[in-house]
Amino acid sequence: MRACPTSCTAVKQQFSTCSRKPKDVNQMTRGNPCQLPGMLPNYDPNDSEAGMKILEDLTENVEQIQQRVLEEIITRNARTDYLKGFLDGEFDKQVFKKTVPVVNYEDIKPYIERIANGDSSNIISAEPIIELLTSSGTSGGQPKMMPSTAEDLHRKTFFYNLLVPVMNKYVDGLDEGKAMYLLFVKPETKTPSGLMARPVLTSYYKSNNFKNRPFNRFNVYTSPDETILCSDSKQSMYCQLLCGLVQRQEVLRVGAVFASAFLRAIKFLEHNWKELCSNIRTGHVSDWITDPGCRKVVSLVLNKPKPELADLIEHECNSKSWEGIIKKLWPRTKYIEVIVTGSMAQYVSTLEYYSGGLPLVSTMYASSECYFGINFKPLSKPWDVSYTLIPNMAYFEFLPVKKKNEDGAQYVQCNGVCKENCMEKETEKEDVETVELVDVKLGQYYELVVTTFTGLYRYRVGDILMVTGFHNKAPQFRFVHRRNVVLSVDTDKTSEEDLLKAVTKAKVIVESLGILLIEYTSYADTSSIPGHYVLFWEITSKGNNHLPVLDHKIMEQCCSTVEESLDSVYRRCRRKDNSIGPLEIRVVQHGTFDALMDFCVSQGSSVNQYKTPRCIKSGEAINILDSRVVARFFSQKAPFWEPV
Repeated sequence: MRACPTSCTAVKQQFSTCSRKPKDVNQMTRGNPCQLPGMLPNYDPNDSEAGMKILEDLTENVEQIQQRVLEEIITRNARTDYLKGFLDGEFDKQVFKKTVPVVNYEDIKPYIERIANGDSSNIISAEPIIELLTSSGTSGGQPKMMPSTAEDLHRKTFFYNLLVPVMNKYVDGLDEGKAMYLLFVKPETKTPSGLMARPVLTSYYKSNNFKNRPFNRFNVYTSPDETILCSDSKQSMYCQLLCGLVQRQEVLRVGAVFASAFLRAIKFLEHNWKELCSNIRTGHVSDWITDPGCRKVVSLVLNKPKPELADLIEHECNSKSWEGIIKKLWPRTKYIEVIVTGSMAQYVSTLEYYSGGLPLVSTMYASSECYFGINFKPLSKPWDVSYTLIPNMAYFEFLPVKKKNEDGAQYVQCNGVCKENCMEKETEKEDVETVELVDVKLGQYYELVVTTFTGLYRYRVGDILMVTGFHNKAPQFRFVHRRNVVLSVDTDKTSEEDLLKAVTKAKVIVESLGILLIEYTSYADTSSIPGHYVLFWEITSKGNNHLPVLDHKIMEQCCSTVEESLDSVYRRCRRKDNSIGPLEIRVVQHGTFDALMDFCVSQGSSVNQYKTPRCIKSGEAINILDSRVVARFFSQKAPFWEPV
């Protein structure tokens, strides 16, 4: 990254005075000192004071920076096939907002597929697209793909570096030890064009920005890069935990990207601590660790036999209860860093059980489309977490969303899902106008729309956010939910439509035997690790109201059919990552869904407008269903999955 000239080094000056822009896109060259790298101020990440100064300047000058970002994006990309059809040679912001439509993934999917199949990046981006980032969201059962450029890796590095000074403001001494962050790469595929398609974190970990990162005394990991980059998830997990245990006295914080991944690591440790202790005691790594990079670096970390350390770890792990085990195994740990907002909130109580009272810290809000915001109060409770959007990451707009009525608010609580039946989306109107970042209102709900440097223009991310406050002039948002998502255990995101299609295929099996599916609902059971999907089915025999005799193999086949019918991300999590357990169908007695309706009505739902919720998150509602379960069945095989 290259900084602007001296006169533009301060962000405030940079965006208020460094406003030179060419009249023609051809004048924009990499040599122009006000091009993108100047919009990412360069600083030493070891200098926390400088980092906080940049954040203060960014959040103080939101409007100027947002205008500069949009100007930069339009000027660069106005002659791309996508934009020139709308702008007709114009480079004006108002023309952009008037003529370029707000779009969903299905609208841009043909352009992405053309690039994946070998067409020029110039379809959507003036900068070369170097890879496609696969999203946890899906289209047609396959992961969505987002464009990425080399320059975007610098933007992510800049963003990651800004997390450090925020944590240093609240937690002292992070440069006096190491972080046991459990990071993993996921499967990737090569598109017909030769471009790799892979998850955003896999992309970053495999980049030179990560592998050749400069030393940062605040971010020293216990996991050698070779263990992070190991494609065998089991070997990677084992080696990273082994390194973390050997260096236990140096560990000041622990974590993973998602709460679910960190809890899988704890469960893995429960199953493998004896073998890990044996490796520490003897100074030799297990023979089944065959990845050469892992063997080499882990052997260096083990160094020599450490029987006393092995005895100490064995003593803690051999306890009857693992409550507070994190603090016992890593006694200097100051906090656990994992995302616990959105669908990850369901893991908070389990994390608290293992944590020994350690704070749970969600530092950032990001997606495959773009990195968005930072939590400026990282020690806040999970339910109070808000993210401040960083204005030089993308151009942000917002589609207003409002609650239908007070009745609807109660319905949200009952269903645990905010969808069309409880939120009135003004965004469905064709003539709706977006709101700019500086114009959002406190307490209001919005759907996030982004225009990125990588070729997404006025793209609906699908996240519903609520404005909770401001840091200087930058709004702060609480993540409310994903639009249309009803079930999620890990990185999977199953919509009501996806679930309906899967259940429809499965019920054909029982209908052929004279059995009718009367009603169904679902919930994500995360009481065990890994979590799994649970479907509640109320069924009857054709011609009478008697509960039929159920064949175990037939019902297990129904479970498998549902799983096979869900999207690629679910099937990958289930088969390759082992981050989701076997799907379960719980058959309930007659009248159960009438009891569920009575409960929802008692909580404020309207009898006239009541629809059976397809996902339940209320503990009381789940108890009503569970108390009436008469039979349980699990999928007996993992669904088919392969990279595509």
